[in-house]
Amino acid sequence: MMNATASTADQVVPCPVAATPSPAAARPDPHARALVELGRALHAAGYRFTTVTPATHSRVKARTDHVWARDLADVFGWSRPFQADAIPADVLRLMQAAGIAQPHRDGWRSTLRASTLGGQLYFHSAYPTSDADAVFFGPDTYRFGRALQRELADMQAAGRAVQRAADVGAGAGPGAAIVALACPQAEVLALDINDKAMRLARVNAELAGLANLAVRRSDLLNDVDGAFDLIVSNPPYLLDPSERAYRHGGGELGAGLSLALVEQATCRLAPGGTLLLYTGVAMRRNSDPFLRAVTPLLAGLTWTYEEIDPDVFGEELDTPAYQDTDRIAAVWLKATRPQH
Repeated sequence: MMNATASTADQVVPCPVAATPSPAAARPDPHARALVELGRALHAAGYRFTTVTPATHSRVKARTDHVWARDLADVFGWSRPFQADAIPADVLRLMQAAGIAQPHRDGWRSTLRASTLGGQLYFHSAYPTSDADAVFFGPDTYRFGRALQRELADMQAAGRAVQRAADVGAGAGPGAAIVALACPQAEVLALDINDKAMRLARVNAELAGLANLAVRRSDLLNDVDGAFDLIVSNPPYLLDPSERAYRHGGGELGAGLSLALVEQATCRLAPGGTLLLYTGVAMRRNSDPFLRAVTPLLAGLTWTYEEIDPDVFGEELDTPAYQDTDRIAAVWLKATRPQH
């Protein structure tokens, strides 16, 4: 782990104040209620599923001896087509009411998956996540969630209260939900620009019973105002030729969104506020280009930086964008603004 403490003499550049957009009226979602009821039915049935990488998912589906789903995990986890008698009738009825039962040959297929993390259920996009507006959930989500839970436990042990928090690029909302569950007194914002992600984040928040979590449209922090005691994020960090929003980080080696977020967050942290960033770094020639680029942005903050997984998405190294990359590592950045 790298530790760095900025000199108190460093001057923090004043940040522009974000414009406050006029709130748009939320359009009624005729399917959301049925989707919430479906999630509760899956909970009651004892549903559990851990979502793996797309590469592992493909291997598992290819080696099994059946095509049609045999149980709820096949339907909502492995995205297998199913026939009506494979699942309880009330589950199929709720799927149809929620608009996620897609006709498939002489059966059906769910257009959403459901994963479990920390005792909560999260709806997200079905496999394969090839659509431009797909809502991702996978191993990165679990690593991000575990690291976030540890940090929140440490903050609570130290008596650090969180009154206002934001999960930037919230996707299906697990990061925001973890914060809202740990800090019930806090106002927690789940921020995204993907309509599908925002819809699912609202459903997932209702499933978790989180009255203190609000979903807002925002490009990073540009469309919300005010300071935050806690900013968390698991942004896209790969170079995706199709530039799908849930994967493509842009900039050099996919670091564009992560660097832009750090630059904004350092301005928007309240005194004593903390940024917790989980991202991936394309390591080149045994060096860390993200650490080199982010260090100047952290002037005036106390921060730590560590690799929490040295080798993720290894299959990406076969693509042209990563021909000069040694490995892709998952890293954790914690940066805190001084109290004074």
